[in-house]
Amino acid sequence: MKWTRLEELIKLEPKLEGALVGVSIRSRETGQLLYEHMGNTRLHPASNMKLFTCAAGLEVLGENYVFPTELWVDGEMVGGRLEGNLYIKGKGDPTLLQADFDKLAKVLPGYGIKEINGNIIGDDTWYDGVRLSQDLNWNDEHQYYGAQVSALTVSPNEDYDSGTVMLTIIPGDNEGDRPEIVLNPYTKYITIINKVVTVEIGSEEEADITVTREHGNNKVVLEGTIPKYSATINKWVSVWEPSKYALEIFSRSLKQVGISYTGLLTRGETSKDARLLFVRNSIRLSELAIPFMKLSNNGHGEIIIKELGKVKRGEGSWESGLEVLNNYLVDIGIDTSKLVIRDGSGISHVTLIPANVITDLLFRIQGTNWFTSFYRSLPVAGDGDRMIGGTLHDRMYGLPVVAKTGTIMGVSTLSGYLTTREGEELIFSIMLNNLLDEEDGPQIIDRLVEFIITEKSKTIRSS
Repeated sequence: MKWTRLEELIKLEPKLEGALVGVSIRSRETGQLLYEHMGNTRLHPASNMKLFTCAAGLEVLGENYVFPTELWVDGEMVGGRLEGNLYIKGKGDPTLLQADFDKLAKVLPGYGIKEINGNIIGDDTWYDGVRLSQDLNWNDEHQYYGAQVSALTVSPNEDYDSGTVMLTIIPGDNEGDRPEIVLNPYTKYITIINKVVTVEIGSEEEADITVTREHGNNKVVLEGTIPKYSATINKWVSVWEPSKYALEIFSRSLKQVGISYTGLLTRGETSKDARLLFVRNSIRLSELAIPFMKLSNNGHGEIIIKELGKVKRGEGSWESGLEVLNNYLVDIGIDTSKLVIRDGSGISHVTLIPANVITDLLFRIQGTNWFTSFYRSLPVAGDGDRMIGGTLHDRMYGLPVVAKTGTIMGVSTLSGYLTTREGEELIFSIMLNNLLDEEDGPQIIDRLVEFIITEKSKTIRSS
């Protein structure tokens, strides 16, 4: 029997000795639980947490929901001069690029504004001032996946890793040279300390570069080596206080269109006397779900949680957003008493969810009017297009699997939908915890998934 043999595979896998293994398999048509191994045991989901966040976002906010960025002014116009302040008010948009700030700046001359006798004020009060989720490890906060969450922020490219700068490292011409480092977007908000050394191609050295940012400031240190004939290497680093970063980028855009200002570049709340000048909307949530889920973007998960809290409870915080998420899960019939949820991305090492609850969620949401958008956001096994294959682009080639990956230290997970060789559609969740090396997890999971797909089943029963 298929499920008996699957049980044996799990027990005989040497790298799972001492680990915790949660497996849940359901019929996609009926929701019947067909097989489970520790299916009701709470385990760390890693980025499988995003399945819950994405579902709640699409249900509560809606597929067509957008995140606006607004320009406001107060004071009076005198000729081409604004005698007052210009406000840029962020409302959580993680998709703002340098080009978008340029476009916002170009709007102003159309309203007759050529100079500003006042301040440029960044308003990030749509969310609270807590920038990092409660369980983020201190040594992750400089990483792109641990970036600070702000209602006003910048992304370097269309992966939309908000609150980060991309560093392109170009090797020097000669051994011992410092490589060139190009920032995208270009900014003086961070200070680069370049300690990387170019090495000869004939040496055994490979590119080995670490990037760290000091806690509490934007001093970024690069160390290591890069071969002389190496291709350019891209690294990302998160900034300290992304609202000020966004303001610095916006000020550069203003200068590019010839708009000067006499006051300060500062954070603050939009004046009650201000009037709305212009609104720039993000892509729809159904479109944002693609980079969110395909690329497993942690920042998007946390923004959605804060947005849930702001929209439903008037408070853009993790606490209020997680309460909205919990209420949504209760409404669709999930027993949340079995869950510990601490963030929206799954980077938390405290969040705990049983595999059976994950497959239960994936079954229940199939009848919603937004399920097509949800399903389309999941990585597709073996598809080399990163906006289709996502984090599964180099795994399980040729297997009919659409699923969300998850990885944090000691944890590897995969949950989603598959079709067996016999044509049976299944929902599955495989959660590996307490691994000695989480990098072993994907190979183990892929072998189990391939077995589920290819092994013929004479009968289907719970283990």
